[in-house]
Order: sequence, then structure tokens, then C-alpha cells
Amino acid sequence: MGSTLLLVGGGLVLLALGGELLVRGAVGAARRLGISPLLAGLTIVGFGTSTPELATSVQAALAGSPGIALGNVVGSNIANILLILGISALILPLAVNPAAFRRDSLALGASTVLATGAVLMGTIGLATGLVLVAGLVGYIWYAYRSEKAADDDEAHRHEAETADTMPVTTRPLALGVMIVAGLAAAIYGARLLVEGAVVLAAAAGISESVIGLTVVAIGTSLPEMIACLVAVWRNHPDVALGNVVGSNIYNILGILGLTAIIQPIEAPADIARIDIWILLCVTLLLIVQLRSGWKLSRIEGGVLLVLYGAYTAALALR
Repeated sequence: MGSTLLLVGGGLVLLALGGELLVRGAVGAARRLGISPLLAGLTIVGFGTSTPELATSVQAALAGSPGIALGNVVGSNIANILLILGISALILPLAVNPAAFRRDSLALGASTVLATGAVLMGTIGLATGLVLVAGLVGYIWYAYRSEKAADDDEAHRHEAETADTMPVTTRPLALGVMIVAGLAAAIYGARLLVEGAVVLAAAAGISESVIGLTVVAIGTSLPEMIACLVAVWRNHPDVALGNVVGSNIYNILGILGLTAIIQPIEAPADIARIDIWILLCVTLLLIVQLRSGWKLSRIEGGVLLVLYGAYTAALALR
């Protein structure tokens, strides 16, 4: 068991390190190429921070572990809403930018409905993956056009994200080393994590889906948790909320879509029967909470945490 936990822990460390190196190298390259900070924030930073989820889901799908591949995406989104936003709101109530959230709530709700339909189909294959990725491209294009025209707080948030991830040096060789090393660390880390998760599931006598929904999902969501807590600590609640909403959109449209394009995923029966509906319900709950008063209060954050505790307890009994 000790060696298995080392595999899981080592994989998570490499995933986090690889994602960080990849983002910083790519942002530096974008600056040298003259790509605007807003576009870099929407694309490079968005994809880069989702590297752990992508590498893990692809590795799991290729290894024949659909429960981990799909559970990672579904579980990460549930944890992002119930756990990460719950903790963040308990520390500092999260105010909402109404104009930006009207657009993003539509994208978040629509992508979750698409994911539900894809899971209920049984097999998430090439055609479904292309639809999901096309949806992400459309969302990025629309968000870029609207934020560029408005030059609002949401645009400034994406520009600030780019500035925060700018590397110390922008020399081409150093940027190339960072990108290659980041990719290598993420791919190898994902391999270790998946191998460890499969062994852990077998040793504990539980399904790979449960491991994917809990250990793997929470582990790959650690970068979002750290980013949100830092944002709350700096008194930037809009950044914390934007991180989670953006991550959930990318996880479904980008991570699930790209994974299905690379390797079709057979949706496990327990995820189709229970967990995808829980994701749909908590997503709708979040949208209703935020649109009702344009704020996530401490009480509402506490409710989210209680719900996550109940969900994980139910998973333990499955």
C-alpha cells in the first residue's frame, strides 16, 4: 500500500509541476509571438491549468480505465463547485460580475447538459468529442470578442492571470525547455497517478469510478484550489469564482472532448446512473445561487461543503 500511495503522490506532484512549467513556458512564448494577454489568458492559461486533468483522463482512457478517465472530469467539477467554492466562500463571500456571469453561466449550464447527454449515450466517441471541442472553440471566440469590446473586469482578470504566469525569462531556449519539461512531467505524472489509482482501487475493493471521482479528481483539482485560496487571500473573489467556472467549462468541453477524440470512453453504469446527475444538480444549484443575489455568501458556502461531505460519504458506502 505504501508504494501505491507513493505512485499516486508522485504522480500528483509531477502533474502539478508539469502544468506550471507548461503554462509559464507557453505564456512566455505567446508574449514573444505578440499574442495579446487577453487571448493568452483565455486559451493558454485556461488549457495549461487543465493539463493535469487532460493528461490523467487521456492516460486512463488509453489504459482501459474509463471509470478513472470519466470520474476525473465529473469528480473534478463536483469538487470545484462544492469543495473549492465552498471553502472559498466561507473565507470570503464571493461577489459576481453580472455581465460576465450571464455569459459564463450559460456556457457552464450548456456544457454540463452536453456532458449529461454524452454520458447517457453510453459511449463518448469521436463525434461527441468533436462537438464538445467545437463548443469550447465557440465559447473562447465569443468570450474573447465580448471581453475585448467591453474591456471590463473579466477581461482584466484574464490579463492578470497571464501576467501572474509570465516566466522570469523569455529567451527562446529557456521557454522551449520549460514547455518540453512540462509536457514530459505531466505525461509521466499522469501515468504514475493512473497506475497507482488502479492498484489502489483493487486493494481497497472499490470501483475505479469511485477512485476517479475522489482521489484522482481532488488531486488534479489541487491547482484550482490553490489558485482560488490565493485569490481569496488577496481579496479578489471574482478571480476565485472565475477560476472555478472557467475550469468546469474547460474540463467538460476540452478535457472530455479531447480525451474522447483520442480514445472513446465507455461510460461506467454507476456514473451514468448517479454521478452525472449530481454534477448537473450542483451546477444548476450554483447558477441559481449566484444569479439570485450575485453573491455566494458564507452560509451558501457552508451548504456547499455539507453537500460535498454527504456526497463523499455516499461514495464511501457504494
